Amino acid sequence: MLDIKVIQAEQTYEIRHKVLRPNQTLEDCQFPGDHDHGTFHLGAYKGDKLISIASFYQENHPDIEGNAQYRLRGMATLEEYRKEKAGSRLLISAEDILKKQHTDSWWCNARVGVAGYYKKLGLREHGEVFDLPPIGPHIVMYKTLT
Repeated sequence: MLDIKVIQAEQTYEIRHKVLRPNQTLEDCQFPGDHDHGTFHLGAYKGDKLISIASFYQENHPDIEGNAQYRLRGMATLEEYRKEKAGSRLLISAEDILKKQHTDSWWCNARVGVAGYYKKLGLREHGEVFDLPPIGPHIVMYKTLT
């Protein structure tokens, strides 16, 4: 059984570091906006263990329709728990929160290797693939909620 909870930014840093930025410092896993009003972080727990995280920031993308947008950053699941569907559960919970806040859409810079995962969850690609050094190729993906 997985429990989805709102967590503090600091609780995301270890998983961000381990999964998303292992070749960078822990400080590189602290994102601008982590503590801004409106930002929220979700964690999926299996028992007492935090296994998956996602952070949402009030940020509009200039090419995506809607005045009330959120950006997903730092979504990650510990490798040994990837078959638990924790990431999907986090996104479903996040969308419930976003809909209650009358959010029009949410978007992310998705790593090209996981674009298929996001497509299965209803996101669409926008624009061309671009490089985010030192992380690698990404593509903007988005989902309309209204």
